[in-house]
Amino acid sequence: MNSLQGMVALVTGAGQGVGEGIALALAAEGVDVAVVGRTLAKLESTCAALRSRGVRATAYACDVTDTAALPGLVEAVVADFGRLDILVNNAYAGALGPLLTMSDADFRKGFESAPFAAFALMKACHPHLKGGGSIVNLVTSAMVRWDPTTYGAYAAAKSALRSLTRTVAVEWAPDGIRANSIAPHAMTPALAGWAKARPEEAAAFVASIPMRRVGDAEADIGRAVVALVGPDLSYLTGATIPLDGGQAFFG
Repeated sequence: MNSLQGMVALVTGAGQGVGEGIALALAAEGVDVAVVGRTLAKLESTCAALRSRGVRATAYACDVTDTAALPGLVEAVVADFGRLDILVNNAYAGALGPLLTMSDADFRKGFESAPFAAFALMKACHPHLKGGGSIVNLVTSAMVRWDPTTYGAYAAAKSALRSLTRTVAVEWAPDGIRANSIAPHAMTPALAGWAKARPEEAAAFVASIPMRRVGDAEADIGRAVVALVGPDLSYLTGATIPLDGGQAFFG
């Protein structure tokens, strides 16, 4: 029997891309999944794929920037599934671009969907995760990018989330809750669209990755999350794990 069999995960931004890949990898280990995101059709598609792997999956249409609604979301998940063991804060909606041309509202978007939403969800999940639960927050190698041009707002929001994750790891360790961050590169619909539109830039980006490839959302990122929340890494908390083929240097 898989060590995660029968556990329940809440994964935000799970309708596509990295969130979907993580959900699929968890399902392969027998984890039931609460699939959270903004677009119900995408969530239902993910749920169908998860159910085909023999687990329970339910879609919850929710904008995580509506932080007042998040405690109710968590309670609904626990009522539907009976427990909650894993929280993955993947959802993000922010802006890229030079700082001088970015509006205050666009700058705030990244904070609202990353550290603010994650803070609200982690607090709401805390009583259900006590005694062995795990949190995985998605950050980015843009935080340590050699050239942060156009990535400033993104990096700032994710840096705040990384710091928050470390504090949660320390403060909640006595409660039996682990919290770690991952900084992934993975092929997503957005990245695929960018690569198609700007093939020369995309080729240069891939060339900057020592492993010379972009990760697969399930095989490279999702499987790493499975390991991270499993018993073999039960002594690891407060860490930031780069899943980017060796590109970033977190020092």
